[in-house]
Amino acid sequence: MIDLDYRTAFDRAPIGLVLSRNRLVVDCNQQVLAMFNAQADQLIGQTFEVMYPSAAEYERTGERIIASLGTDGRYADDRVMKRMNGELFWCHVSGRALDPADPHAAGIWSFEDLSAKRVLRVDFTGREREIAALLIEGDTSKQIGRKLDISPRTVDVYRARLMRKMGASTTPELVHRLLAG
Repeated sequence: MIDLDYRTAFDRAPIGLVLSRNRLVVDCNQQVLAMFNAQADQLIGQTFEVMYPSAAEYERTGERIIASLGTDGRYADDRVMKRMNGELFWCHVSGRALDPADPHAAGIWSFEDLSAKRVLRVDFTGREREIAALLIEGDTSKQIGRKLDISPRTVDVYRARLMRKMGASTTPELVHRLLAG
């Protein structure tokens, strides 16, 4: 019989879990290791940057978390992440900062691999991936611009690029194609 304690629950949870301190992975469960095709030493003690397609996306996501964190310390979004073999995939990330006044000091994060539902088939730039994720959430150009600290017109330029790459003629069609993979 397996002992049922907090460590067992953490390790065997059906969703990826990470404990963080100052954007370093302090601990993670088996599901995260499997999701990211990683060994424990490839993640534990490392910054979350190793899980992102680029250093710029890692930095911008950290800034977005600080700017968007709720008063309860919660944050969630869908984003493109990177497995240790370099494969990019859609992932739902949600978490909670233990101190909302210092969001990166310590947190608990969950990761859900969305690749079975949403395949990343087109080669997007880092900024295109960020804008695609926010379009999927239903944000307007103005809202995306605020979140990414760029002008709404710049968002529109990136949206047009995404529409060309995905062969979509309208924003709803683009979102549908992004969700369908």
